[in-house]
Amino acid sequence: MEQYIISESSRARDLAPIMMSIHELLGRLPVTARSRDYPGLRIEGGKIIEEAYTGPVLEEVLAENVTLRVRPQGGPYKGIPVVVAPVRNEEGKAIGAIGIVDVTGIFDIAGFMEQNAEIQRQIFGENPYPPSTESPATQR
Repeated sequence: MEQYIISESSRARDLAPIMMSIHELLGRLPVTARSRDYPGLRIEGGKIIEEAYTGPVLEEVLAENVTLRVRPQGGPYKGIPVVVAPVRNEEGKAIGAIGIVDVTGIFDIAGFMEQNAEIQRQIFGENPYPPSTESPATQR
């Protein structure tokens, strides 16, 4: 019987089968992963792109043992929303981290609404909905 054990010392090849499955489940969104002790992998387009991958967000998640939703300041995902979560052992310690491109982060509704309101103020002044000069009959 084949077994895959995820541990703090897992290497990229140990993580590959489960990460490829996650990659496919997410419609081939880019995914990354690493263990605490070794760099991991980066998968895009159905292929392993890197087998010695690490990144600042993966490392921060391992150090802080928290899930982060951020836009990295550097690396291959610079400026792109990502979510990275720790893989924890039975004691709750972070032994690895898994990251994905966060498609929900691309649609920042609050930011869009704020931008839209600012554009409306620039066009119409303080009242974004000026009174209509058309008669009700022509508005239909």
